[in-house]
Amino acid sequence: MKKTLGTLAVIGMTTGLLAACGGNNDNGGNASPASPSASGGASASSSAPASEKPKEKVTLTYMASQDWIKESEMQLAKKFEEQTGIHIDYQIVPADQYQNLLKVKLNTKEAPDIFGGQDGKFDLGPLYDVEKNAVDLTNEEWVKRENKLFLEQATWNDKVYALTIWDPTYDYYVVYNKDIFSKLNLQVPKTYAEFLAVCEAIKNAGITPIYEPVSDGWHHVLWFPEIGPKFEEANPGLVDKLNNNEIKLADVPIMEQALTQFGELVKKGFMGDSYFSNTFADTEKNMASGKFAMTLHNLGLPATIEAAFPETKATSFGYFPIPLADNQIMNIAPAAPSKFIYSGSSHIEEAKQYFAFLTQQENLQYFLDNEPRFLALNFEGIEGRFTEEQQKFFDTYGAKQGSGLQMTAKYVNPQWMDIGKDMSAMISGGMDAKKVLESADKRRADQAQAAKDPAWP
Repeated sequence: MKKTLGTLAVIGMTTGLLAACGGNNDNGGNASPASPSASGGASASSSAPASEKPKEKVTLTYMASQDWIKESEMQLAKKFEEQTGIHIDYQIVPADQYQNLLKVKLNTKEAPDIFGGQDGKFDLGPLYDVEKNAVDLTNEEWVKRENKLFLEQATWNDKVYALTIWDPTYDYYVVYNKDIFSKLNLQVPKTYAEFLAVCEAIKNAGITPIYEPVSDGWHHVLWFPEIGPKFEEANPGLVDKLNNNEIKLADVPIMEQALTQFGELVKKGFMGDSYFSNTFADTEKNMASGKFAMTLHNLGLPATIEAAFPETKATSFGYFPIPLADNQIMNIAPAAPSKFIYSGSSHIEEAKQYFAFLTQQENLQYFLDNEPRFLALNFEGIEGRFTEEQQKFFDTYGAKQGSGLQMTAKYVNPQWMDIGKDMSAMISGGMDAKKVLESADKRRADQAQAAKDPAWP
């Protein structure tokens, strides 16, 4: 099924959503894309045309967290170099080291020409001090074509500081093996109790219920903030109270309940014995093996499983929301890993030129067509695609949706990896759920005071 972003009614995004994105470190597709076309489309009004050769050889350094840069973008960068002579030097950093390394480089004024970062309307200042460290992109031509919800998350004090090229349907859900469910006569769970029963039946059949790659540091965190809409449903006005410092995370019983339930899944053996050594990069292989029945992933995972392991068909998988705390609300994420131009770069105009090239219509379409995990892009005029199972998921859950806690509450997204460390300590027996929340509250307060947030005196 093909649809353009403008008609993406199935996900029901509205301009009233608050958003920022925390843990979308994904692994990208392994498919080898065809070479992109050399012809160009519209370019940024403030940048030189992509076909214009620079006066001297230029290399743009581009640092990003592991898995943020897709193979299709790397192929486009080769074409960009063919057209302009400007080489893109990728510096890929492990996810658990990236934020600290970037902070050091920004503080020592040794940042790369382009740096990746998680955007978010509450976080651009505290995380990256964009007014000091990033280039204002407000007047670039592509800004007029980018989805307004994404632009909102790339804006600080009314100025756009980042380019985001991402899938607006890209968030994390339970991807389950329909063949295993059918063989064991299992139904998609609608409550946490039903989820426990499903996991128990799968475990008794000699299959590990859940593939969870804790070793990456960020993935297991998804189980908690992604069900933010459920927290809000149970406590109307919760997000406003959190953002006004009128309530703490540790004061919200359903948050403690969700974390406790995550710990219970581990304790009962539903994530197997190797969750601390499992890696996100091995998700396709392990889900294709039939040794695992479920994992948290995006809607494009089945396609990448089939691409890497053709004997396992994408049609063998379905989706449902994360069921902790009886959640049945579909979470959406109108924010994602983004690209910033360092204000101290000697090649700001060349970096703008690269952004202009990436956002040409045919290059955006190439990016989407050759990234199997993406179903749509956050730019006008780009044709998306949905399978029958994905459409079924939208039809079943799309009427009730919201954005995760990391996208709506201040000072949650910047501490994503720290929450991951605390959750790891919790499942190892070093902390309980209440302590995890109290630790997050302390970091929220520290970040708020550093930002001189008036709600935190």
